Amino acid sequence: MADNEKLRELYVDGVGQIHFAGNMVRFDMVTLQPGADGQAPTPAPAFRVVMPPQGFLGAFNSMQQLIDKLVEAGVLRKNENAQQ
Repeated sequence: MADNEKLRELYVDGVGQIHFAGNMVRFDMVTLQPGADGQAPTPAPAFRVVMPPQGFLGAFNSMQQLIDKLVEAGVLRKNENAQQ
């Protein structure tokens, strides 16, 4: 990316669903919408990210490396009781 190009930022609260269809991995991203009369927020579709399996594996590896760094920095803690 050239220095004069702006990187577009999009915000999501999380991934609603991940599925594999048409030989592509699809992430359905969601945002939380306020509930009526003080009820809990509900997830609403925001957009979809579609990538080939190799791109998904690369993204997964990058996320795992970031998780390891966040654990090392004390931002996250490993859940020793989590099922393997």
